[in-house]
Amino acid sequence: MKVRHRTALLVLVACLPLAAQASSTYRCGSALVSKGDHSGVVLTKCGEPASRDFLGYREVIDRYGLRNEVPIEEWVYGPRNGMYHFLRFEAGRLEGISSRRGN
Repeated sequence: MKVRHRTALLVLVACLPLAAQASSTYRCGSALVSKGDHSGVVLTKCGEPASRDFLGYREVIDRYGLRNEVPIEEWVYGPRNGMYHFLRFEAGRLEGISSRRGN
């Protein structure tokens, strides 16, 4: 029984870097955008998204200890080959990339 748990844990740990790496960039045409890019860079490289949604604000504490609210937006590209791509921006920077197959 212990061998099964150890094997399952090793497989899970081995797959974690692959999952993190897969969602850190997005290819649009011949251009590539990465987490941390400004929204203007993404717009220039990828063009206007199919939709943009304002999701609200998130409170952050800056390096001086001051509380600030930063806007959160989600841009959707696609469908491209049946896939929708979701890009999440916080304070104008790309913070999350995910994709989902359409219905």
